Amino acid sequence: MRYFLQLAYRGTNYHGWQRQPNGLSVQEVLEKALTTILRQPITIVGSGRTDAGVHAGEQFAHFETDATLPAHLLRSLNSLIPPDIAVYSCFPVRFDDHARYTATFRYYQYQISRRKDPFREGLVYVFTPDLNVTRMNEAAERLLHHTDFESFSKVKTDVLTFDCRIDWAYWQEKPNGDLIFHIRANRFLHGMVRAIVGTLLAVGQERLSIADFENIILARDRRKAGRAAPAEGLSLVEVGYPEEVFYNRV
Repeated sequence: MRYFLQLAYRGTNYHGWQRQPNGLSVQEVLEKALTTILRQPITIVGSGRTDAGVHAGEQFAHFETDATLPAHLLRSLNSLIPPDIAVYSCFPVRFDDHARYTATFRYYQYQISRRKDPFREGLVYVFTPDLNVTRMNEAAERLLHHTDFESFSKVKTDVLTFDCRIDWAYWQEKPNGDLIFHIRANRFLHGMVRAIVGTLLAVGQERLSIADFENIILARDRRKAGRAAPAEGLSLVEVGYPEEVFYNRV
């Protein structure tokens, strides 16, 4: 039987979602806990990989087992994993429902604080230089007219295509001056959101023009784009699936 997990985590203490040979990952923590509870080796597959230090308000993963799930699985699972990871639900799905390949979109937010904030340490990027948010939004809108985002992908990556369909990309300015970058797409390349944010910040500082930004997209060269924004400001906030995936969800 295949099951989906819905979970969230603060990524500060982890080397990303995916199991790593040289650091603790969210995947490793969950697999160890499920293996302990179900008394058989469990491997989980996530909806996507988040980088080291990146957070998730909503993440999905699937695993398979022939064991009967205990009645209090969630209580047992949450008691075994650290407090910076939480599992909210576990439900059966069809065998061809896949946490990664069945997903129809991923929605990320990048949060910037315009002043030091001890209550959000590790959850926002503190960035104080003046920014032209209008220009940043004009540049972000250009993303919707393109599909090849090799310029915003890490160089050493094992993808077959750099094509992504971006549904929306825009900056929201809050009354206190803080900024949230919203971006949703069918898929994201490794390091893509952070590279886009870093380059848009250069536009906002008027070190790049809007035309420069579009030319960076067309160049298909990571060296042309700006530096990646720090991981702590980035969160995966929603993963979309067809409605039928959730028929057995309780």
